[in-house]
Amino acid sequence: MIEFVFAPDDVARVRFAFSPLWELVHGLRVLADPSRHALHLPWVRRVRPRLRGLDLELLGELVPAEGYVPDFLTPPPATPLPDFAAELETVRATPPCTVAEEITWARPGVAVGARRRALAGEPDRTLERVADQLERFWTQAVEPYWEPIRDLLEGDVLRRTRALAAHGAEGVFADLHRGVAWRTDTLVVDRPWSFRSELRGRGLLLVPSAFVWPRVSVMVPPYQPMLSYPPLGVATLWESRPAAPPDALAALVGRRRAQLLAALETPASTTELARRLGVTAGAVSQHLGVLRACGLVTGHRLGRRVLYSRTGAGDALAAAGDAG
Repeated sequence: MIEFVFAPDDVARVRFAFSPLWELVHGLRVLADPSRHALHLPWVRRVRPRLRGLDLELLGELVPAEGYVPDFLTPPPATPLPDFAAELETVRATPPCTVAEEITWARPGVAVGARRRALAGEPDRTLERVADQLERFWTQAVEPYWEPIRDLLEGDVLRRTRALAAHGAEGVFADLHRGVAWRTDTLVVDRPWSFRSELRGRGLLLVPSAFVWPRVSVMVPPYQPMLSYPPLGVATLWESRPAAPPDALAALVGRRRAQLLAALETPASTTELARRLGVTAGAVSQHLGVLRACGLVTGHRLGRRVLYSRTGAGDALAAAGDAG
């Protein structure tokens, strides 16, 4: 297991971000073995035809279905809202010695294959090819679906930031993942290898990721300590139709507004809500305006985007409708 030991000021340095590059790498793992990620089979079916004829051999070598992935492929996000181009430039700037070292890393007793040794022998060329393949995979497989993924990740960041402010570390980690536990001043992550580290003022970076589901992923020093986890609501990501709202709630506020309240169990943007409900963004905005005026939903600005979430009254009304 992995243990991150928190000093008092480390809790104040817990921060959230998400990463297009992390999604890309975890997406490669999904494609390598879809049976481990059944939730994302709709995406797999859509993407595979787009990848025909695309050279991804090197990425397939470096990103296995499970096990170690070279850390330079997933640099910790430098900002809360990074973009793929900036992250790819970070990868391209990796020192050749780091590329060679991480490509040939193996657990004690595990031999490094000839293919890996050959790649490590030409780290500059390897890095250039890796970066080019990452860019092509992003364009074909992730970017076309990035908007709903981004909405899901931003919504989780918003929810957990509020939980951290209201309840501290325990409020954030209590329902993060079944393999993660908070014990007094230590975060324990269930992993098949052992590592224990005091954070010593570095804090912890929490990175929600849709494609990491159903597991978690960890990065340890010398990199920024980081934990990637599935966001709340990931099961709704590829839904084409919203679930029917409770009849009692629909009778009270109208079926479409009831659908919106149900969909806002996790925060979402107007565009994402329109996609999920199969209506125009303008129609969603009108209904949100009514729900907002009634104190049932509220908007939160993240960069240039606004995410909507239920208020306490909206939660209570949705729960009452379910109970009815």
